[in-house]
Amino acid sequence: MKGYIYSMYQGADPGLGWILTDPIFGKPPTLGACMPNIRRLVERGDHIFVISGRSPGVQQYIVGGFQVAAKIDALAAYRRFPQNRMGKDEQGNLLGNVITDASGNQIPFDYHSNFAKRVENYIVGERQKVVARDEAIARARRETLPLLRKMFDRKGATVGDVIGRWRRLDAQQIDDLRGWIDDVNRR
Repeated sequence: MKGYIYSMYQGADPGLGWILTDPIFGKPPTLGACMPNIRRLVERGDHIFVISGRSPGVQQYIVGGFQVAAKIDALAAYRRFPQNRMGKDEQGNLLGNVITDASGNQIPFDYHSNFAKRVENYIVGERQKVVARDEAIARARRETLPLLRKMFDRKGATVGDVIGRWRRLDAQQIDDLRGWIDDVNRR
């Protein structure tokens, strides 16, 4: 068993009201468009964790994670998860992580140039753990950087200094992260 932890892009912070569209922590959790490298590398039983993106005035925090249950292609995801089809809400916010139409073509909302690499390996998860309550988010903001420093035995002033954009996890680190999320959510 292995896992990966990665930081979302700048401004992607659900604790500040940003709508989390990929991954989607739902029933089931999914990762469909972002991090094609990690989606390619994971296998059933592996874990994926996500950290909020950098935002001015706040610390990044571990948002959550899940175990990989299956890998399918984006067209299969289009049929299986209609609620995750990419679109916009009334305010113009982008929603969803299925980047194809019914024929498997790239939809207009998906502006990335590496479409061919991104339609493979849509991740369907299970056993999700999410930090969502305001009190838990505040605690996670305080504890994430020290936790990552200790976990990877690296000094650094930011999450990026410690893990870069993403980092591989071993079985013990996965167990530690899952336990830490449970502990953050209990208080």
